[in-house]
Amino acid sequence: MPRLFTALEIPRDAALSLSLLRGGLPGARWIDVENYHITLRFIGDVEGHVADEIANALDRVRRSSFSLTLSGVGAFGSRKPHSVYAGAKASADINALQGEIDRICQRLGIAADARKFTPHVTLARLRNSSPADVAKYLSARGNFSTAPFKVGRFVLMSSRDSVGGGPYIVEEAWPLIGADPRPLTVAADGGDATRLMR
Repeated sequence: MPRLFTALEIPRDAALSLSLLRGGLPGARWIDVENYHITLRFIGDVEGHVADEIANALDRVRRSSFSLTLSGVGAFGSRKPHSVYAGAKASADINALQGEIDRICQRLGIAADARKFTPHVTLARLRNSSPADVAKYLSARGNFSTAPFKVGRFVLMSSRDSVGGGPYIVEEAWPLIGADPRPLTVAADGGDATRLMR
């Protein structure tokens, strides 16, 4: 059973900027560039009919496209860091989109995520990285920022059981209002997959 989550894809130029953050941290297992994304809502392992219900409900989301900028780096796990990430600049648009998707999932009985939504792109998972090494890595890259990019759609992604960090597959995609109808050039090999789960 695939593990599902909704996400925003990272365009090629931003992914290239993110890739320059790789390296220089002992104990880091770097995420492959083609697997960069921003998770909007983790759904988890669900049966096929529940996946269909979720996809049908997400069909009704009507939000406008918006610009997003990745900025700054950070780590999750203060005493024992377990991952490093690039953050996204505060955006009412991404929060509104995430909030609507979260409400849809909760109405369908998907358990709420206890963690506060923090839009980010995971760069690496850490194994036995010392807090001092992580602090040094973060301080050397604190001024990281990408050029703003247009978010024209959100997707439903799946991942198979793995150690983490992909591979991820775009199962369905929903355009946002005002988005360019041409396919997005993304770092991942996620073409315009539509209705794959039905």
